[in-house]
Amino acid sequence: MPHHTPLIMTLVSAFVLAYVAGMIAQRLRIPPIVGYLVAGIVVGPFTPGIVADQALAPELSEIGVILLMFGVGLHFSLADLLSVKAIALPGAATQIAIATLLGMLLAWAMGWSLGAGIVLGIALSTASTVVLLRSLEERNLLETQRGRIAIGWLIVEDLAMVLALVLLPALAGLLGGTAHGDANVYLTLAITLAKVAAFVASMLIVGRRAIPWLLERTAATGSRELFTLAVLALALGVAYVAAMLFGVSFALGAFFAGMVLNESKLSHQAAQDSLPFRDAFAVLFFVSVGMLFDPSILVREPLPVLGVVAIVLVGKSIGAFAIVRAFGRPTEVALTISTSLAQIGEFSFILAGLGIELGLLPKDGRDLILAGAILSICANPLLFAALDRWFARRDAATAAAMPVEPDPPPGPPMPDRDHVILVGFGRVGSLVGQRLHEAGVALALIEPDPDAAELARKQGIPSLVGNAAAVDKLAAVHVADARALVVAIPQVLEAGQIIRHAREANPRIAVLARAHSDEEMAYLLGAGADAAVMGEREIARSMCESVDSLTRWFERGANAPNTPPMARDAGPGDDTPA
Repeated sequence: MPHHTPLIMTLVSAFVLAYVAGMIAQRLRIPPIVGYLVAGIVVGPFTPGIVADQALAPELSEIGVILLMFGVGLHFSLADLLSVKAIALPGAATQIAIATLLGMLLAWAMGWSLGAGIVLGIALSTASTVVLLRSLEERNLLETQRGRIAIGWLIVEDLAMVLALVLLPALAGLLGGTAHGDANVYLTLAITLAKVAAFVASMLIVGRRAIPWLLERTAATGSRELFTLAVLALALGVAYVAAMLFGVSFALGAFFAGMVLNESKLSHQAAQDSLPFRDAFAVLFFVSVGMLFDPSILVREPLPVLGVVAIVLVGKSIGAFAIVRAFGRPTEVALTISTSLAQIGEFSFILAGLGIELGLLPKDGRDLILAGAILSICANPLLFAALDRWFARRDAATAAAMPVEPDPPPGPPMPDRDHVILVGFGRVGSLVGQRLHEAGVALALIEPDPDAAELARKQGIPSLVGNAAAVDKLAAVHVADARALVVAIPQVLEAGQIIRHAREANPRIAVLARAHSDEEMAYLLGAGADAAVMGEREIARSMCESVDSLTRWFERGANAPNTPPMARDAGPGDDTPA
């Protein structure tokens, strides 16, 4: 048996320690992200004990970034991206300029060169893709106007960082670093912009047709395994080609792959299939950040660390808030954008490494950037939690049901008392919803897929788009005054979380859930469900009843009707998402 297995050792140590540290963080009521970062520090080279492979971990974490941006692209259309260009383009450019100036000022105070200040400032100006998207996803903001602005802002930052990475070597000699050949700055810039334009054009002209066609042909085979493989191959393959041939980032390539697939009816299924891989590899991103961090910098350079953190948490946030407000957007939009950008991540580390390689940035600069990343990533969930509490207090003080979006969702009004809440409107949920609605039962639906929610609205069922595991979504459908909750989604862990939140808000609510095994039934009942229906058991019972009916029909012989009795519809018993 081979003993030199760095890949397996890195994955095992990262996942096991991230799980343990994440569970401890959850018990201590702090964000699990903090636990993942601590796990990275434990397996890093600056602490005793296990040392994971420092080259492999960042590459594996990049897979999480690719799948995360691919998933975002699946919920984003070209029209969505263009709708926020008026604020995202100038907003991101101005915010990058503000952060760069603040970084140059801090570098000057530490006695560094102009080139070091520019590299430090640019590195502090770009937000982490993973942190920003996780924060928006947890609050179901990705498909809101705030989410679209944040994603558009992030795309502009990614493009700016691509330009910075190709221009820094050409400008290194002028900035006091090591000259990198005789590269012409204008020629380098023109080639880079031409490559980006060529990539975008190829995705809109060729990819827009080829990618959905390929996925539809794969789905036609009926193999779930091949479909999942196709999703991963498209996400990773397009991202790799984008980086190798066109010089854009992996994240940007994956985003465009998802965006061109958005127009396909299979986009929701693609998002569901890639979700487990996305979450697992996204955790590796935080572990890899922790591995790079040298905790001694906090003791060696406390004041510079404080200065870096102040730029990221305060300087960038104030700048972004002022920019968004200057464009006439509401305060809640400005606060959400500024909070989501109050951290730094993957591009910052790449820029720092390039700056050291070109002789522009001292080695302490990379340690300061990593310290700023660690502390800002830890602080970001806390800032969002504080923002959520502020929104709740403001709404309570004004006693107004202010909608999250500028316009209320279309369709029938949401019932507010003695109604049934339905979670999920897929193959099972849609049947349940239709029958309850036809029976005249007051019904409120929570469904993550906008297309499914729109279909329910057309049928007269009040619907809310979002994840029912979020407390604010349950509150929006008046769970405290509801009569019953029907959880028709197949994801048992998410269902358990929904049930617990509903029980906390309304201990008297009747809860019915969907399961696929005895273990799942036990879990759901333990989470607080009054009853759980197992699809396979219902199908078996229906088939037995149908056999009995058919037997009696044959026994009656010629006196029986010409057509045998139809088996009743017991509903699907497979794992198709509801």
